[in-house]
Amino acid sequence: MADGHSILVVDDELSMRQFLEMLLAKRGYKVNFVKNGKQALGSIKQKKYDLVLTDIRLGDITGLDVLRAVKKKHPDTVVIMISAYATTEIAVEAMNEGAYDFVPKPFDNNELCATIAKALELLTLEQEKAYRSTELKNHLHFSRIIGDSPGMQAIYQRIRQIGPTKTNVLITGESGTGKELIAQAIHDNSERKDRPFVVVNCGGIPDTLIESEFFGHVKGAFTGAVADKQGLFEAANTGTIFLDEIGELSTFLQVKLLRAVQETRFKPVGGTREIDVNVRIISATNKKLEQEVIDGNFREDLFFRLNVIPIKVPPLRDRRGDVELLAAHFVEKYSAKLGRDIAKLSSYAIDFLNKYSFPGNVRELENLIERSVALSSTNIILPESLTISSYKRRRWIEGIKGERYDIEDVASGVDLDKIMVGIEGAYIRKAMETARGNKSKAAELLNLSLRSFRYRLDKIEPQDDTIDEKAAD
Repeated sequence: MADGHSILVVDDELSMRQFLEMLLAKRGYKVNFVKNGKQALGSIKQKKYDLVLTDIRLGDITGLDVLRAVKKKHPDTVVIMISAYATTEIAVEAMNEGAYDFVPKPFDNNELCATIAKALELLTLEQEKAYRSTELKNHLHFSRIIGDSPGMQAIYQRIRQIGPTKTNVLITGESGTGKELIAQAIHDNSERKDRPFVVVNCGGIPDTLIESEFFGHVKGAFTGAVADKQGLFEAANTGTIFLDEIGELSTFLQVKLLRAVQETRFKPVGGTREIDVNVRIISATNKKLEQEVIDGNFREDLFFRLNVIPIKVPPLRDRRGDVELLAAHFVEKYSAKLGRDIAKLSSYAIDFLNKYSFPGNVRELENLIERSVALSSTNIILPESLTISSYKRRRWIEGIKGERYDIEDVASGVDLDKIMVGIEGAYIRKAMETARGNKSKAAELLNLSLRSFRYRLDKIEPQDDTIDEKAAD
């Protein structure tokens, strides 16, 4: 039975109108009918129908005129054309104008009803898709952050909680995860939102200049200081200062920063007068500051002052559900920016992105999409347009559970045995997948004896002794 869909029947033959009304009403549809095109135009102005079933010849205007009017007024209304006289040319024109189907008279009742049911089923699916899309848009974006994964939803909740406070925040996460956007969102959700938001890249200022950049200087404080200069802390007064890459600060400046954080005042370089400031400090780093404290590279007292409320941003590989959302956003952004008419990513391109680990996180994805939009030769981005750096693919290695191993981590010490077990497990799982579960074939793919392969497989996936392995093979 139909789910109460509304249908308008347009036909100049009374007997046909009556027959169609009876046929469709019996199947649960809500049917209205009119005898000519002008009545049809009046009816669609007053009401939106799920489906319009119209003859081509109507005595006044044609069914094609009705089709155009319907699609102009209600683009998602389904229109099916019926006629005993239409030519192939008219049928093609109707389809080009947006008709769902063309059914010649006389028609088979069951086939007509099946066509109507299929059309309305597709309509329902499209409506549900549009509804879900609207619902997602309502909560996928937090400030300029995009993502609906559980990890991002937890961050949104944390931002709402801490935004109104004055507490210092430390944001940690890998490079490219969007730490600055989160800092901006915290500021935007605070009482300071109309006050300055000052961004400082602690790793991008030379050591010889960073104290002056932070706290300013007075004229004559050093060679080249030809005038007084306001520091970034003073510029951020009553607002928020975002200290990106805080882990790059020298020990000397950490002492200076600690005093400014503790006492909310500082002296410009070469100055004698202290300047009071009311600044909220949000810091960010891609380093493990706890380890930096243990290693003596970062002051413990400063760490505790900055890390009052921690926020850890998940890497993109841990928020797979957000990859497609972010990619679609960047396609729209760079299509507009570069003047390209790129509609979307193909399903194969999306599958390709979902399988990539994105060591450079959201920043790498954005760069990849921008390049693909610029170079794509079609209006749909295909997998061949998605060029990923071979350097990135060589540098990062994934283990059995998706763990990511970076050879640069050797500098801080690694557990090689654990890494090797993870990598070995990933190869064994892939071999089993390729061999469709056949252990003998999987062992051949890895150039191992069957006995050695079973031993290694049992280490990562203990087997049930009751299983007949020969039968399994």
